[in-house]
Amino acid sequence: MFKVLAHIKNKLVIYLPITMILAIIYGNFVDLTPFKTLVPTIVFFMVYPMMVTLRCKELFSKGNTKLHLVAQGINFIIFPTMGYLIGRVFFPGNTYIMMGILLMALLPTSGMTISWTGFAKGNVSAAIKMMVVGLILGSVLMPFYLNIFMGETSGIPFVKIINEIIKVVFIPMALGFITQKVLLKKFGKDRFQNEFKTKIPLIATAALVGIVFISTAMRAKVIVADPAMVVKIFLVLSASYAMAFLIVTIIAKSMFKREDGIALIYGTVMRNLSIALAIALSIFSTAGSEVALIVAVGFVVQIQGAALYLKLVDKVYTPEINTPLLESN
Repeated sequence: MFKVLAHIKNKLVIYLPITMILAIIYGNFVDLTPFKTLVPTIVFFMVYPMMVTLRCKELFSKGNTKLHLVAQGINFIIFPTMGYLIGRVFFPGNTYIMMGILLMALLPTSGMTISWTGFAKGNVSAAIKMMVVGLILGSVLMPFYLNIFMGETSGIPFVKIINEIIKVVFIPMALGFITQKVLLKKFGKDRFQNEFKTKIPLIATAALVGIVFISTAMRAKVIVADPAMVVKIFLVLSASYAMAFLIVTIIAKSMFKREDGIALIYGTVMRNLSIALAIALSIFSTAGSEVALIVAVGFVVQIQGAALYLKLVDKVYTPEINTPLLESN
């Protein structure tokens, strides 16, 4: 089973579109209402496995202060503002699409950030710290940002947003931390690193595919009735990711050497879409599938964008040019 899940994880760029197509077909003929009862359980298993392997000790690691300050400035000033403006400009009046885009903008960096940074020969240690810090800050700040940007238009009480984020992020994080300590104590560091750390996150992959299927299937009739909207979402998100890569590349090249610059690029442009998807389905009980659909399309765009940038990284950030215009601390 884990070999199959590993294959799916490595080929998500193929399997997610296939899943969405099958979901559209299925959702047009079958009532998906009974599946709603499964959503909380699937959401938990999409988030919890990621938390088991989360390296919280990276929070206390020293060095690269300037890099991390710039990263979080991009994550919580530039990208949320971009997300809000993109929603307002391209989808005025459509609260749920705007909300989906804003959720994506508010939750920086996923586990794949580390993989892409490694593939591009970037600073993996810095990428890990960006992931941990970004996840915690994003989860804490999200209710405030949603309240500032969306206000009453979201229709969701501020307290409920906080409660759902605690359920979706911080409870699984606490349970994941406990699980990690138990596994390390019982089986040792080597087995945890070589076996559990590679297999446990694959459970999240299965849950992700399940959530994408359900959220897409629940909007299947709307998609069939208005396919142009899905195409528009795809094109807008594609342009948004291209702009994000361009902006962060310019910042990275002007301020940091290559390894740190690559960590900055993948540590900011890549968003934690799994948790954004989980929060969408948890907070927006009646319209969660509509918000989640935007995030599901985002998965396809993000993976394609990360893979394309990997092919271009040596051209836009050449190995020979390692000296930044502004020296990093």
